Amino acid sequence: MNQATEERPATEVAAAAAARTAAAPGAARAPALRADMPKEYLSFRLGDEEYGIDILRVQEIRSYEAPTRIANAPDFIKGVVNLRGVIVPVVDLRLKLGCDSADTTDFTVVIVLNVQGRVIGAVVDSVSDVLALGADSIKPAPELSSSVNPGCIMGIGCVKAGNVERMLILTDIEALMGSADMGLMDTALH
Repeated sequence: MNQATEERPATEVAAAAAARTAAAPGAARAPALRADMPKEYLSFRLGDEEYGIDILRVQEIRSYEAPTRIANAPDFIKGVVNLRGVIVPVVDLRLKLGCDSADTTDFTVVIVLNVQGRVIGAVVDSVSDVLALGADSIKPAPELSSSVNPGCIMGIGCVKAGNVERMLILTDIEALMGSADMGLMDTALH
């Protein structure tokens, strides 16, 4: 499949994500899930790879707008935006995770996240959809040496639709955003 046929407009995916999050009882906090219940993930692309994050961490999806740059910030911190009176740091996940390019296109969006009560924007190449994955669809991540803390990868989600299998790198967004090298939290999350 080519990328154009996989992508849906960010507003359509955002509306579906918001409806699912709003419909969940206690949407502001993660509801207790049984081990056999599927968990929902927002899928997004960084370069050629597809990632997934817990939908309960997603506040909204916005079209990309150039943030105000902050002096001496790391390259992956693009700057800040004013989101309805809240100053939100914007992290380019493509740069943070070492993608080959970080070009802005019509599909580039900012996923606004709520991590430990802090609002953070994450720039990604595109969003795809919301997927429900049961424990049987999530495989352990292989041990590889990389620039990303292995604790930030929860596993590999395997989704089969017909003859096509998709693999999502399931990311612990709290661990990633809370890592000491990000410098976004008062104390690094564990």
